[in-house]
Amino acid sequence: MNLSVVNSCTLLGVHAIPVSVETHLAGGLPSLSIVGMPETAVRESKDRVRAAILNSGFDFPARRITVNLAPADLPKHGGRFDLPIALGVLAASGQINPDSLDGIEFIGELALGGELRAVPGALPSALAAQKLEHALVVPLANAEEAGLAEQCKVHPYASLLALCNDLAAAEPLAGAARSRQPESSEAIVPDLADVRGQHQARRALEVVAAGAHNLLLIGPPGTGKSMLASRLAGILPPLTLTQALETASIASISRGGLDISSWRQRPYRAPHHTASGVALVGGGSQPKPGEVSLAHNGILFLDELPEFPRHVLDVLREPLENGEITISRAGNQADFPARLQMVAAMNPCLCGYYGDTREACRCGPEQIARYQSRISGPLLDRVDVQIAVQRVEYVQLRSDAPPGECSADVRNRVVSAHEIQLQRAGKSNAHLDAKEVAYYCELGEKQHEWIEHALEKLNLSARAIHRTLKVARTVADLAGAEKISETHLREALSYRSTLKEQYRPI
Repeated sequence: MNLSVVNSCTLLGVHAIPVSVETHLAGGLPSLSIVGMPETAVRESKDRVRAAILNSGFDFPARRITVNLAPADLPKHGGRFDLPIALGVLAASGQINPDSLDGIEFIGELALGGELRAVPGALPSALAAQKLEHALVVPLANAEEAGLAEQCKVHPYASLLALCNDLAAAEPLAGAARSRQPESSEAIVPDLADVRGQHQARRALEVVAAGAHNLLLIGPPGTGKSMLASRLAGILPPLTLTQALETASIASISRGGLDISSWRQRPYRAPHHTASGVALVGGGSQPKPGEVSLAHNGILFLDELPEFPRHVLDVLREPLENGEITISRAGNQADFPARLQMVAAMNPCLCGYYGDTREACRCGPEQIARYQSRISGPLLDRVDVQIAVQRVEYVQLRSDAPPGECSADVRNRVVSAHEIQLQRAGKSNAHLDAKEVAYYCELGEKQHEWIEHALEKLNLSARAIHRTLKVARTVADLAGAEKISETHLREALSYRSTLKEQYRPI
């Protein structure tokens, strides 16, 4: 037997693409060549494979060995092909039975001693194998992550020798012990009861949680903007299994990897304002997800929003509108999901005290206008809810003052409103398209007059009007109302005027 075929997969964005590892042994000077667009780490696998085979007690054939990674026009990267290449060499040289490899996919990096090391993307690989009804062999360190794909038969191994011994035996391969986190587990997040006063901001937090809207908090330093933002995660609806697997798959291919203990929790990302555009949207020669994708189905918190470079903020416009980001490179292109909630906080001016009731602002009108103009109009147009956060009176901050409503009670209302949206449209209100807005946010003649008046007074764009209607629909859902009333529209419109009216320089 001079030819063998081993199933594996490569990562393209957040998806795993099937790859056939074809190994052929021929006469001639001993050599090992790898073809099929391998990048550096894949080309270097020939040295790791040779050492791992010899140190596992097998013979490395003194033949001319050609390994083809098919399809040939798909880039291959990483050390995940070490294991399938080693098995292909052993099968082609007759040291293991090639038939034992049928219906199984293999991924894993080999140490020189034959041990198997973890590779990124085990969960997307398991989900892809599950669709093809293949089993999957992974390094022992990837067992828990791959085991999240419940319908996939996952076989973890610590070394090449242990795997080959089981392949040679008549018994089936060892299966992974699946340890699933209980679906009811919750992240330990700060409670909303810690926030004193700020009734309008608390209400806005409830609205954005119920409808998955974007939020901008504007106010002087020390008024609790960051405190409010950190408590949003505690009142969001729980992730569905599909959403959790999507989010975990993105984390699996990222540089930080997947934390298996928190895979059912919504991500909370808070990049520093020195982050670049590539750090936010992702990039690299082999595209990796950025902060907007790592926050998929969760929260992206941007503190000190105007301190981010304007060109960096503008890269958020596409994912906020479409819920995905496409990264194109000369030889590669990858699509990453980015359905997130952006929560931002900012001061109204450079010194931070414009509009404050106690501290005098030291900025002139031109300085205020220049500071606020760091946020482009198109980006601001995509923020559904904009709230002014003012100082809280000391009587509300006293230790003996009654606490605010706790996160658990607010979350119950949020979950109820979210379930109404799912039953009605199958999605959150913030994700309704134009046709769905016209259908689910139907208004009476009086409400149309209100919208027309807002268009003239607030100079709202068509996008802003649609987003205002979505917010009004969420307010109605929280109230359990079937129709959007004037009261719901009033509240929704009050969330659009903060930066344009209240903090506009005179």
